[in-house]
Formats: sequence, C-alpha cells, structure tokens
Amino acid sequence: MPGSAFFSRLRKAALLIAVGLALAACQDGTPKHLKPLPAKLKAKMEQLNMDPKAPVYIRSFKETSEFEVWKQRRDGTYGLLKTYEICKWSGKLGPKVKEGDRQAPEGFYTVKPGQMNPNSKYYLSFNIGFPNAYDDAWGRTGNSLMVHGACSSAGCYSMTDESAGEIYWLARDAFIGGQRAFEVHLYPFRMTAENMARHRNDPNMPFWRMLKEGNDHFEVTRKPPVVGVCDKRYVFDVDTGGAALNASAACPASMRVPEWLDAAVKQKQAKDQQIFLATAAKLDGQDQVAASKAAADAAARQASADAEAVASAPAAYTPVADPAATAANAASMAIDGVPAPEMPLPVPSPIRMTADPAADAYGPAPVEKKPSFWDKFKKRQPS
Repeated sequence: MPGSAFFSRLRKAALLIAVGLALAACQDGTPKHLKPLPAKLKAKMEQLNMDPKAPVYIRSFKETSEFEVWKQRRDGTYGLLKTYEICKWSGKLGPKVKEGDRQAPEGFYTVKPGQMNPNSKYYLSFNIGFPNAYDDAWGRTGNSLMVHGACSSAGCYSMTDESAGEIYWLARDAFIGGQRAFEVHLYPFRMTAENMARHRNDPNMPFWRMLKEGNDHFEVTRKPPVVGVCDKRYVFDVDTGGAALNASAACPASMRVPEWLDAAVKQKQAKDQQIFLATAAKLDGQDQVAASKAAADAAARQASADAEAVASAPAAYTPVADPAATAANAASMAIDGVPAPEMPLPVPSPIRMTADPAADAYGPAPVEKKPSFWDKFKKRQPS
C-alpha cells in the first residue's frame, strides 16, 4: 500500500540519522583537555610570528575583567595573543588575606604542570598557586584558588567554558613545547600612572606600588619578570650573586638589578610620577569642587526644610492691648506722681479737657433757668 511504503521509508531515514549521530559522537569523543586549539587561534599565532608550542605568560586586571594571554615570539619577546573576558571574580580590589574572605588574589604566581586539572567539575581549570612565598611571609591563608570555567566564582577567576578551554589548551601546548612553568600576574587594574592617581587614597596603595614595579619591568623588557621574595616584599630580575632569597629575611646585600634595566625602569617611573602628580592635582581640584557643591546643596536643602517647617507651624496668638488699660497701668506704676522708669507719661483725655475745670471740685456748674411769664408778672406786682 502507498501508505505503508511511505512509513517504511520514514523509518529507514530516521534510522540513518540516528546512526549518523552515533558515529559523530564517537568521532568527537576526544577528552576535553586533549582537544586541539581552534584553527583561527593557530592562524593568529603564525601572523604574530609565534610557534604554537612557545611559552605563554598571563596577566589579568580585575577592574576591567580582562585576562590576557601573551605568547613568546620567535625573537624571544612576548606579544599579546588574545584577551579574554573574566566572567566572574569575587571580592573587591585588593589582595586575598585569609581563608573564607571570598577575595580573588592579586600578586605574582607560578603554575606548573601538576597544577593543571583536566578533571575539574568547572570544565577545565588550573590552580594559580596561592599562597605563594610572599603570602606565606605575611601569614595569608587560602587554598584551591583556580582559573576555571562554569562562570562561577568564590575567590577564583571564572571564565566561560569556551575561554577556559582555550586558555587550558594554550598552557598545555606550552608545557609540551618544554616550558616548565608559566607566570600568572594578577593586578587590580592596569598599572598606569592615571589609574594609580585615581586610587591614590586606597589603603592598598603601598602593595599596588610594589605590583606596579613588576609591571614596569615587563613594560620595559616585554618579557615576564623573574619574581623573587625577600624582606617580605617582591623583587624583580635581581642578581643575588649566588645568595638565596628568604621571603621573611632581609634581602642579600649583594642583590642587584642589572644596571641597564634599573636605569630604564627608573626612567619610566620618573615619567609616570609626573603624570601621577598632575592627575592627582586635577582630581584633588575636582574633589574640592564636588565637596563645595555638596555642602552648598546640603545647606540649601536644610534652609528649604526650615522654611517649610516655619510655614506649616500654627501662628502664635498675640493679644491686642487696650489703650485705656495701658494708660491706667502706666499711671499705677508711677511713684509719687513720677512715672516709673521707661514708662510713658499719662495723657489727659481730650473729652475731659472740654469740661469746666471747676466741675472737678464743686460738681457740675448750675444751668441758668429762663424766667417764665408768671415770674415776670410777679415782679410787676407791688409787694
């Protein structure tokens, strides 16, 4: 039947699709940590004169969530291969101090092959090596701080799975090429003079100045600095004359930075200092203007609130004085006919001034009666 033939062909097609998917899955069964680098990334290495298995160097910046992978060129210097976005990092700007503070570390760390974790529950990861010698010298605590996938962080630097995979594969190929360890330098922000000026009042500034010195060495040489620790501080590219460095002890008296490098770094730092001072002065001026405006705005708001309070309050009752009572009171406060001090003199009533003064002593003046007819008639009669 035509209908039966149609369904038979449909079942065969579905079976072929299922077989094809199964074969594809088998072909793509390479463990994730062994997957090859994307062809696009390999092509970029060739453009930048980089061997696919050349050493790598990593820098990251919390403030801008950037994670840079640098790779050695065939001339020995390093070039920026790719910048990845940090999906999440926990805490705030500043170093990790103790276990449980959920703070992503800052500083200079070294990753060896044993720190790579192909079986991470967060796709792929590697341990950055916290605490290092500097952290130990300061009694800082913590463990298992990773760069990993899954975009989830609790003191770590978290990437997307795609980014974590590429970073892992780049490090893996560098180890295959003979690199024994790679550096991971973790900064709070790009260590420019302008950024240092912006954060000049942060309590972490002494620590960040030390980190900037390591960054300055890289900017001058375009090679990862050789990092050491003595006297509880980082030192860079030093020649100790064979003396060992002790993180908690004084640095060897013989310790020196090569003269040419020391001069180049100091020259860069002198230029940065000029920019720092100019930027700090500008920011201080802006802060003063902002503070003055904030104070003026606060005063205006207070004045407006006071005026509103006065307007909304009930009016106070003021009694109206009786002029007569006022005069009487003034008179009663006189002493022996002399008004009390600062009291007004009594004023005579204008009505009383029109009366006969004699009325005051003898009563009202008699009113003269006009003679009547009989009164006149009586006067004519003889007595």
